[in-house]
Amino acid sequence: MTVFENLRERLVKAQQDHLLKFWDELSIEEQQQLCEDISELNFNELKTYYERATACLEENSGTLDDRIQPIPDSKLVSISRSSESTIEDYRQEGYRQISEGHVGVLLMAGGQGTRLGFPHPKGMYDVGLPSHKSLFRIQAERILKLQELAYETTGKHGYITWYIMTSEHTIEPTLDYFKANSFFGLKKENIKMFTQGSLPCFEFDGKIILDQKHRIARAPDGNGGIYRALRDQGVLDDMARRGVLYLHAHSVDNILTKVADPVFIGYCVQENADCAAKVVEKSHPSEAVGVVCVVDGKYQVVEYSEISAKTAELRNSDGRLTFSAGNICNHFFTAAFLNRIGSIYEKELKLHVAKKKIPFVDNSGKRITPEKPNGIKIEKFIFDVFEFAQKFVAMEVPRDEEFSALKNNDSVGKDCPLTSRRDLFRLHKKYIENAGGIVHGDVCEISPFLTYAGENLESLVRGKSFTSPVYLRSNQDPMNGHL
Repeated sequence: MTVFENLRERLVKAQQDHLLKFWDELSIEEQQQLCEDISELNFNELKTYYERATACLEENSGTLDDRIQPIPDSKLVSISRSSESTIEDYRQEGYRQISEGHVGVLLMAGGQGTRLGFPHPKGMYDVGLPSHKSLFRIQAERILKLQELAYETTGKHGYITWYIMTSEHTIEPTLDYFKANSFFGLKKENIKMFTQGSLPCFEFDGKIILDQKHRIARAPDGNGGIYRALRDQGVLDDMARRGVLYLHAHSVDNILTKVADPVFIGYCVQENADCAAKVVEKSHPSEAVGVVCVVDGKYQVVEYSEISAKTAELRNSDGRLTFSAGNICNHFFTAAFLNRIGSIYEKELKLHVAKKKIPFVDNSGKRITPEKPNGIKIEKFIFDVFEFAQKFVAMEVPRDEEFSALKNNDSVGKDCPLTSRRDLFRLHKKYIENAGGIVHGDVCEISPFLTYAGENLESLVRGKSFTSPVYLRSNQDPMNGHL
């Protein structure tokens, strides 16, 4: 039986034999590429995905008002409403775990900077700080500083392993960038990159879409694809070899991220949690952010569109919103929990469906970009594992200290380079003033080599006056910020 006949037999059985309709027009190389695309598909699994996905489309038409409850107070700690001694206790626990080598960071960095007008991985983006440091560099230097603080506290030197999830399109430029920058001073062996998975795009009738005559249309499987990737690309095995017990997971595009936050890790460890989320208090009832809550007794994130305005506006006796725990894609997982997800629950993750305008090849072989949605993309979300946790907790953190997303270009005026810079400047100005210094003006940056979260600045700034633009740097800082 020829290659074509083998393929056709498999595809007829899966009712996807239209994928071969241009076979005779393809070169040998193009036929090989199409064979590779098809060989990667598990048609039984994809059939189940499509059926579940279309069922989800029908289910998601109503609201969840009658089934939703806020996170119980016993499962939520608020930084702003906790004593400094409690926070310090969590921090010391976090330092201990870092010093033992038990902590890893899971960075979701698969996105391109397309919406920023930046044709490279978003982590390489320079938001315009005085230092001109990229998001990758800032986060790398926070890891270096945190390892130093943990050593100073415990007397034991442990390393934080940095697991970086890219996409198939961004892994090479990301790795090249890290090499060109000497891995930002981190040990090369403590940085592990792996790629996010993808899923084919479907027409509304379940047919897989051809992007080109010899290529299947595919899209990333969402940040929830991370669980399969961790399992299939050897990351969970790597964690076991290194003795990494806990992962702090977050996306690359939050310039205020406290990477491997010892307070968050210490809290989760002391609570014996296997899964946790950082949240920020919603700014107003209609803010377009998902809310961490309980639905039918299980923890999950409910999108703002899934509850009514009346429910969103509910308030407690203290005046705070009842459903206030805004999701910021910042999570804690134990290695044991991630192994359980990979081996048991990954196949049960919810599927999220988006109707999209997906370029396709028409019957004449011409590639068409449609003017209206012609198919669906299927994604999994990282937070959909919450319901499988044996013990889930959450930590509410101050938005102005820990969350400033970078999604758009400056013309949008929200979640853009301008707001990212402004939020970091405001926080760093507060660090200096809390340490006894004065800053005149608004442009203020402090190198991560000097402080992780505002600590140990008194000797540098107390009684001193600074005039904007301020950039407090260390002799460890590169002269030009980045290559």
